[in-house]
Amino acid sequence: MSAVLKAEDLKETMNPVYRKRLLIHRVGIALSFLAMIIGLFFLMWILFTLVIKGVGAINWAIFTQTTPAPGSEGGGLMNAIVGSLFMVGAAVFISTPIGILAGIYLAEYGEVSWFAKVTRFVTDIMLSAPSIVIGLFIYAIYVANVKHFSGWAGSFAISLIAIPVVVRTTDNMLGLVPTSLREAAFALGAPRWRVATFVRLRAVKAGVITGVLLAVARISGETAPLLFTALNNQFYSANMNAPMANLPVVIYQFAMSPYDNWRSLAWGGALLITFSVLALNIASRTLFNQKINN
Repeated sequence: MSAVLKAEDLKETMNPVYRKRLLIHRVGIALSFLAMIIGLFFLMWILFTLVIKGVGAINWAIFTQTTPAPGSEGGGLMNAIVGSLFMVGAAVFISTPIGILAGIYLAEYGEVSWFAKVTRFVTDIMLSAPSIVIGLFIYAIYVANVKHFSGWAGSFAISLIAIPVVVRTTDNMLGLVPTSLREAAFALGAPRWRVATFVRLRAVKAGVITGVLLAVARISGETAPLLFTALNNQFYSANMNAPMANLPVVIYQFAMSPYDNWRSLAWGGALLITFSVLALNIASRTLFNQKINN
């Protein structure tokens, strides 16, 4: 019996169609592995350069002092860090409820609606829209009308970038809820809005939180929208209705300056953003894994 099986295996290996498919499979695996190695090489190169050039600027002063004047020594990024936290926090406060409610509508009420199809299409376009276009849009409809830059304008701009991420994540995660769970809730007499919020949404809350964290990571390093909305401020300011400092714009300006001190602070700010986004991604992955395990 074993001899017959070995003969059949040998015959199969000599099959030209099988050998062709095996060759294509091995070539595909090799190319995929090569692409992964190239990607990891450049990623590690970027991170290594960022750490080497930025770690020297990380000290207590960078968190306690404001950005220095041109040509002066010392200084820090306190005003930019606070401004970024204010604007990202406001953007999350704006985008999270809008994105989650829109995702619930698409998953629960818009299964066969033409309006839901249009909304999904527009959301997909917004996900890939250049951020500078969104910044120009907010500049045209808000900044140009109020006649000044502000932290609120920056928050509105980056919230438009975060909303599609939350919408699509919520929609996709709600689609993973088993139909039997919904039917059981309906059988108990629960109305549709309660099933959507207290059954389906609660079942995928870890995935929705993951989407919010990914949206925060997406908007934390956006520079182009803030150039047209929040602009910058050399001094500390907690007034969201005035030009406000932020890390992306400060990094952009300091990295192009002729002053060594400014360029060092730019590397330090880039390192802070990079590791902050890395921490958010690790947190989101951890929550997602916990969801799968549960």
